[in-house]
Amino acid sequence: MAKSQSAALDRKKLMADPVMVGTILVLIAFLTLFILYPLAILLVDSFYGGNGFTLSTFQRIMAMPTFTKAIGNTLKVGFLVGILSTVVGLLFAYVEVYVKMGRAVGGLFKVVSMLPVVSPPFVLSLSMIMLFGKAGIITYFLLGMEDNSVYGFWGIVIVQSLTFFPVCYMMLKGLLKNIDPSLEEAARDMGASRSKVFTTVTLPLLLPGLGNAFLVTFIESIADFANPMIIGGSYDTLATTIYLQITGAYDKEGAAAMAVVLLCITLGMFIVQKYYLEAKTAATLTGKASRGRMLIEDKSVTIPLTILCSLAAFFVILMYVCVPIGALFPTWGYKFTPLTFKWFGQVFTRYHGLQAFRDSFVLSLIASPITALLSMIISYLVVKRKFKAKGFIEAVSMLAMAVPGTVLGVGYIRGFSGGVFRTGFLQGLYGSAAILIIVFVVRSLPTGTRSGISALRQIDKSIEESAYDMGADSFKVFMTVTLPLIKDSFLSGLVTAFVRSITAISAIILLVTPSVYLITVQINEFAEKGAYSIACAFATILILITYGSVLLMNLFIKYFGTSKKIKED
Repeated sequence: MAKSQSAALDRKKLMADPVMVGTILVLIAFLTLFILYPLAILLVDSFYGGNGFTLSTFQRIMAMPTFTKAIGNTLKVGFLVGILSTVVGLLFAYVEVYVKMGRAVGGLFKVVSMLPVVSPPFVLSLSMIMLFGKAGIITYFLLGMEDNSVYGFWGIVIVQSLTFFPVCYMMLKGLLKNIDPSLEEAARDMGASRSKVFTTVTLPLLLPGLGNAFLVTFIESIADFANPMIIGGSYDTLATTIYLQITGAYDKEGAAAMAVVLLCITLGMFIVQKYYLEAKTAATLTGKASRGRMLIEDKSVTIPLTILCSLAAFFVILMYVCVPIGALFPTWGYKFTPLTFKWFGQVFTRYHGLQAFRDSFVLSLIASPITALLSMIISYLVVKRKFKAKGFIEAVSMLAMAVPGTVLGVGYIRGFSGGVFRTGFLQGLYGSAAILIIVFVVRSLPTGTRSGISALRQIDKSIEESAYDMGADSFKVFMTVTLPLIKDSFLSGLVTAFVRSITAISAIILLVTPSVYLITVQINEFAEKGAYSIACAFATILILITYGSVLLMNLFIKYFGTSKKIKED
């Protein structure tokens, strides 16, 4: 009874606040139009033809040997990348949390974990080709291997594993830190060896987290477009097959059906990861450790593990360093000296580099504050407000995380090329820069929302209630009380959205038109042509922009963020 009365009072207070009601309605309209509608159109295109409901499109694509082969290829790559990324990520996380190591090694780990965030998604593919390809520095010029080919299954697996294992490392590091060390020390006191403690205590506590990390990287792997496109060669995956079905075969209905198949796979995995494994992980761990962990100092353990992880980290860094070096070669594969800066000059004088960087920077700069603000508003509504549509807003805003970029791109083509429901309404969006901004916002929204929800759950609601008691409306409370308290999350979401937008490729490559030049599209175009030096020049400048943005954000938060004020107080 009391619960129903409280809910009725919350609804009454909500309806008395027109700003809040308007915000909720606008959010529902935005999420429905730009997330649910494109996906619904894919289903309509796939299941409905001129004579109503039909499975003919699916029957047609399933009869294509290339498509059925692409499904098998995608699943094989996804499972192997998920396993390798999780194992390597666990090794790195275990060494950092359990093993006593020097500051230099710890700094090396931080660099490795940050590099995939600030770099374009296909940088490692370029490096792999330049180091181990037919004209690679290592394989051809050092080892004299003339018939070596890095393209295909193993090329994709290695590149994706190196790209995604830092994600597993960051996830598992947090989980390992939260395991109460007294549980493991009790087993040690009873005579168990370190390996026995790991297999019987640590690993069982970590299993749901390992499953979570595996599924996250599996989803990222099968949704990845850029790496298979550059280093896959004739080894097609679902993402590249969908792209080629539109750009090569001009079969939009077939591409839509293929996109539905890929969406079903990623969505199924996302549901398991989000609503089952995350809950299991939270329930399995004991929360914050009761005291500090005694780090392993036995040199027979610390030296081999530190050397192994350091070599792996150095190899990853070498792959990234290879990109700016590759931009200095006069002609890749034939002449390596003398080094030259001509490609950096030609980026701006010959290859529309200035327009590409300007367009990418401006569009990302517009999308990032919109994304950050929307993320904080959604987070606020989910955590601090009670209304019937709250579950819908949370679920749909997080749904974009499970939708591969290629699938979203096909959905926008089918949904807006003829206007909403083929009525001509909003048809002007298609082919414009505005639709790219919307895609940037939609793709970055889940990351910012998760960060905002975590920050808001730490704020006592009495702080905001006191502002309401003094006569402030919801807009005033959000702007003057809530947002300043979660300023760090807002700034982090702002820069994350900027970095994700300026390095995006899979969702926008099907939507970009000749009137707009984007850096990632230029890199992809030159890499496909084999012009690796100019592709590396573009990628180097892009990495400097994104890395500089992250550094500026960290400095700003350090000196002006919420945590700085709390320390001073």
